Amino acid sequence: MSDRKLRIGCASGFWGDTPEAIGQLVSKGEIDYLVFDYLAEVTMSLMARARAKSPDAGYAPDFVKALVPWLPDIKAKGMKVVANAGGVNPRGCRDALAKAAAEAGIDLSIGVVLGDDLLDRADEIRAGGQTEMFSGVAFPDDIWSMNAYLGARPIAAALDAGADIVITGRCADSAVALGPLMHEFGWGDDDWDKLSQGSLAGHLIECGPQGTGGNFTDWQDVSGWDDMGMPIVEVSEDGSFVMTKTPDTGGLVVPGSVGEQMLYEIGDPRAYLLPDVICDWSQVTLDQVGTDRVLVKGGKGLGRTGSYKVSATHADGWRAVSTLTLAAIDAPAKAERVAEAILTRCRRIFRDRNLGDFRQVSVEVLGAEAAYGANARAQTREVVLKIGAIHDDRAALNIFAGEIAPMAISTAQGLTGFFAGRPKVQPVVRLFSFLQDKADTPVAVEVDGRDVPVTVAANPVYLDPPAAPPAESRKPGPDAVKVRLVDLAWGRSGDKGDIANIGILARKPDYLPFIRSALSEAVVNDYFAHVCEGKVERFDLPGSHSLNFLLHESLGGGGIASVRIDPQGKGFAQMLLDIEIPVPADLAARDGLNAVGEVAA
Repeated sequence: MSDRKLRIGCASGFWGDTPEAIGQLVSKGEIDYLVFDYLAEVTMSLMARARAKSPDAGYAPDFVKALVPWLPDIKAKGMKVVANAGGVNPRGCRDALAKAAAEAGIDLSIGVVLGDDLLDRADEIRAGGQTEMFSGVAFPDDIWSMNAYLGARPIAAALDAGADIVITGRCADSAVALGPLMHEFGWGDDDWDKLSQGSLAGHLIECGPQGTGGNFTDWQDVSGWDDMGMPIVEVSEDGSFVMTKTPDTGGLVVPGSVGEQMLYEIGDPRAYLLPDVICDWSQVTLDQVGTDRVLVKGGKGLGRTGSYKVSATHADGWRAVSTLTLAAIDAPAKAERVAEAILTRCRRIFRDRNLGDFRQVSVEVLGAEAAYGANARAQTREVVLKIGAIHDDRAALNIFAGEIAPMAISTAQGLTGFFAGRPKVQPVVRLFSFLQDKADTPVAVEVDGRDVPVTVAANPVYLDPPAAPPAESRKPGPDAVKVRLVDLAWGRSGDKGDIANIGILARKPDYLPFIRSALSEAVVNDYFAHVCEGKVERFDLPGSHSLNFLLHESLGGGGIASVRIDPQGKGFAQMLLDIEIPVPADLAARDGLNAVGEVAA
């Protein structure tokens, strides 16, 4: 086995991320590959609408603008680039980059991956009776975008054909890192464990500095937020890798920060489905092997599915969100009554004009811990009132938007802060997901305009998972004391559509049995009863001493379809970390844990 290592750095976690990351990685990252992740479901719908207005649009122009100044250095250092910046127009992105490179006197070979955009097949798929994979609703009429999550093999094929830069449309976020690994190390489509480890490497860097200390529970330990280090994975041919960051930058790479990112936005860790491999990350271990260096190994691959996940977006009514400020005695109660008055007045006007009721309303008094529901503790004299509403008729929300400001002279004293003005009425963009056979989803690769042959493995393979080790739950004895979960664990939360995930990682292995005993599915469901309308699932990751929770129907529709203040569940882990967990008194004393109370007999 060769001891060669490939260094891959990620310069973008979303469309709109800082362009400064490119220079940081290129100038001092000592990387072989520079990769970018730009796309989300709503991003695809925005790009599709831009292309409908102009055939030259539909990609991330930020990519071209930010990359071009660094092309001489990239070329001189022999780096290669992979980005999903193509959106719904990869050829357009290629042409813009090629033109800019030529004007700068840089000779580049550019490849594109095509085949993810299924929008032209909407009528055919609708006629086939396709339904949404989670809710079972019928295929919508007004599709804005429809893209399959392609895998890494087409990227590897473009690199095999000599591309210096590969531009894709929609693909799995982790594929921009897995593709180079398949190309450089010659990994096959059935090298399951290597594919799983390579996908994990991509997953850890796909959100930029969120994997190097950004959004870390122990925020006070992370220095240099103004110059956060971008993530770099140093991958060996056997698939094991070290997670690190650009040297001499801010951030913190420790098992806790890496583990939080590993759990971010995944489902069942023993069956995390990606286009190239079914991943089992339940036995992954995270070990500190140097300053800002964490060794990651133990990922297993359990075959592959025969289908791609396809995400379509469509219009589904209209939304408006308004915020205003109250600084006053009894501010939370006054804010609630202002919201009631606005909604009552609007409903009376709607009835008079035969407009029907709101389809969905969300009232949250921010500053009074509205997001915490029954777990709120705040006492405050200053709040922000947020009212979000969805209606089938745009005219109704125009009425709603016009009835906010009049409250300033007819309701509570202290009402102010109409800084955003009248709320803008916008379309609700809703996600529709389904599965599409890989064999019925042709994928194409071009390098410098010429076709490159590519074969994507489409036959499903399902390997028997190894037996799961028994998970231990342990209740403390009669001398138990309560401590906050944040003293026992790290946590990170995110979203998948209308499902929130919360990853909880024990700070020490012997904490996990007590955490697991206290955090049952029922307890978590009850804690989030104010937002969670579906079931709660719990999954074990003994390798990293972790738990992953899925909260179904907990985000008010999720993404831009939701009018909640936290439509992506970003704060859910922070809320759960405030729960109190019983542990033995001697354990608390041993580790200096702050007891917040005794357990009732």
